Amino acid sequence: MSVLRPLVTRAITMLGVLVVVQLLVVISLGATGYSDRMLNAVIGEQLRAIRPSLAETIRDPAELEAAIEAQRTELEQAYGLDQAWYSRLPAMVWRVFRLDLGNAHTLRSSTGSNRVIDIVLERIPRTILLLTTSLAFTAITGIAIGVRLATHPGSRLDRFVSTFSAISFAVPTWWLGILFILLFSFQWGILPSGGMFSAPPPTEPLARFLDQVRHAMLPVITLVFASVGPYVYSVRTMTLNVAQSDHVMIARAKGIPERLVTRRHILRVASPPIVTGLILGFTGTLGGSILVETVFNWQGMGRLYYEAIAGTPDETVIVALTFVYTLLYVVARMILEVLYLVLDPRVRYR
Repeated sequence: MSVLRPLVTRAITMLGVLVVVQLLVVISLGATGYSDRMLNAVIGEQLRAIRPSLAETIRDPAELEAAIEAQRTELEQAYGLDQAWYSRLPAMVWRVFRLDLGNAHTLRSSTGSNRVIDIVLERIPRTILLLTTSLAFTAITGIAIGVRLATHPGSRLDRFVSTFSAISFAVPTWWLGILFILLFSFQWGILPSGGMFSAPPPTEPLARFLDQVRHAMLPVITLVFASVGPYVYSVRTMTLNVAQSDHVMIARAKGIPERLVTRRHILRVASPPIVTGLILGFTGTLGGSILVETVFNWQGMGRLYYEAIAGTPDETVIVALTFVYTLLYVVARMILEVLYLVLDPRVRYR
């Protein structure tokens, strides 16, 4: 009970973060006029689509324009443009908090559904496939190399990895993705340049899965290359002080094998900050996945965010995706709060 109450308090605090982020989205979309411009663009597209059909039945140009204006008025009322943004957008956010994500104006799922929940649920597994795979490679490589560097500071390998980490952190993911496309796809012809499946896609389940894995390799390589350097250096920094602590020196003086010293006396103590960087890095990678998925035309959450903003804008999808991204961050923080209790017995919430 003494642990449950502080965790509930922290959960409520995190929900407050969720509310604040959504309010900032509402202000950004409404006060800047971007929401109205978005809806006017959607209405303009719909009017251009119905103009030819109206022109077939209405020959008089003046009557045609009057009919178009009548249609425009109806659409503006349907989308709420006859109301101020501060009375229209909060209602949308409240629906999102009730997990009623509404309907997209322009975007559709592969089955033709315009329900935002259907579109998001279709895209989430594709993004998770990229992020979990790249995260696994980054975590294994970062911990293995970072701990070794911490036990050999100033070595030639340490200097090399430090340089590589700086380069990996500085290179933009979109530029790196384009470079890998030029090398692996156009120059060497080893991997496909983009998309999720070949054209036409395989129909047999195993062949379809292997084809998707082949298309996912370049985006995963890009994400790993962009994140592994900074993570290796972070692990090295976090474990360096621990590796030079007195209890580690005493363990070595007792003749304990180095692998046990590394696992029990270094990694065990340094595990909370390492896990923190890993899980928060996972949520932070969602932002990078927007660029990577756009470059490789990978139909995931990041690509959906790009389509909702850069294509025909869709404010419903933007608000819903912001809610989903923030919710993932809140869930990650709560997982960390619980893991702290497991990884470090010294942590006690009071």
